[in-house]
Amino acid sequence: MAQAGDRDRMQEGKKPQEEKALLVGLDTGEDEDFDRSMEELGELARACSMRAVGVVTQRTAGVNKAFYIGTGKVEEVREYAGSLEADVVIFDHSLTPSQLRNLQKEIGKPILDRTTLILDIFSTRAKTREAKLQVETARLQYLLSRLVGMHEALTRQGGASGSMSSKGAGEKKLELDRRKIERRLVELRRELEEVSRERATQSKRRMASRIPKVSLVGYTNAGKSTLMNAMVDRYLKDGEKRVLEADMLFATLDTTVRHIHMGNSREILLADTVGFIHKLPHGLIKAFRSTLEEVKNADLLLCVVDCSDENYRQQIRVTKETLEEIGAGSIPMLYVYNKADLCGAGPIPRVVGEDKIYICAKTGQGLEELCGMILDRVYADYVQAEFLFPYDRGQVVSYLLENARVLEQEYLEEGIRLKLSCHRADAGKYGEYSRIPIQRSPPSASGDAEKHNNDS
Repeated sequence: MAQAGDRDRMQEGKKPQEEKALLVGLDTGEDEDFDRSMEELGELARACSMRAVGVVTQRTAGVNKAFYIGTGKVEEVREYAGSLEADVVIFDHSLTPSQLRNLQKEIGKPILDRTTLILDIFSTRAKTREAKLQVETARLQYLLSRLVGMHEALTRQGGASGSMSSKGAGEKKLELDRRKIERRLVELRRELEEVSRERATQSKRRMASRIPKVSLVGYTNAGKSTLMNAMVDRYLKDGEKRVLEADMLFATLDTTVRHIHMGNSREILLADTVGFIHKLPHGLIKAFRSTLEEVKNADLLLCVVDCSDENYRQQIRVTKETLEEIGAGSIPMLYVYNKADLCGAGPIPRVVGEDKIYICAKTGQGLEELCGMILDRVYADYVQAEFLFPYDRGQVVSYLLENARVLEQEYLEEGIRLKLSCHRADAGKYGEYSRIPIQRSPPSASGDAEKHNNDS
């Protein structure tokens, strides 16, 4: 019997055999774009090396507690799956353990749901130790609540006494499986805590450096990794610093941070993060919470949007909801409408208001203008100041040389004169050495992009 976590269809190093899948969806009127959700289910199936051979939908006001869909529709699904010779039936929603068990019994085919597909994709795309631990944790937590009914025949209870002797053979198997999973979860949490401490140490160092932190967020396959690589190619010119870039769902799971030197003593820490998707399992968000700390600690978020997708507004909404869930909903954000060459958005780049820009990350069109917008925002709290430090304050001078943009530097008889653009907090901290009134740093040049007041 195939259940969540029971199927290893995509073992690393082996090309999985394509399976035929029948997709099933229930439209209760709550999903604003039910048809798009079903299309996305087909894309998830393809990412799991399955081919959708048919679709069955039902429109009803409520969910059937026993089968998710109506009993008559269950009969239709069974007959249709048989005529199509489908290998598996996939539902566009998370199913309860009893629904899984009942559907399996009535349809006679392996039953999967949307959550299972996403977990399968994550398990095959995870590369780093942290990502693998996070995905395994989410899979086991999902499996733990679905153990009941995974074994087709539970024998009747015996009559002997004892803690487990009154249980039938099937119940003993369930209890042993449960204990095994719970032990493994304890081990995983311990390992994740260790990895999280290492990540927290790295993050603390980055925060102490005062280098502005920018995180790429958005729907899966919107072009975040392509934009990251465009920045790497433009400023670092180091092929080894590029990240995986592919036209597939969840190509990147691991958070990658690059130190981008943007010239004129301006620099940022740019983080590429896991993409979001409609109905992203809560367990995955929880498991990846430590990885998503990079998003929570950002000074600016770049919401990358595939504007060639007609459902891009819904994708923006899903991104905002996920950011709220992880506690990053209040961080300033720029909307980067990527793939503008495919959506007829007009000339590229096109800046709309103060927080939207149309670009094409693949060709680099609009990259200069976007970088100008980024610098204008992350350096908004920087001010111009001039200090005269005695020679015995060399440690402070070293700190400012590392964490500020030096405009002038002069060695005088009475000390070291520095004119620089630094964070407002540093200017206030060393105000006793200031020689001129603190002034706001002039804005960065943001290119020759024409500004429009309306969004088409």
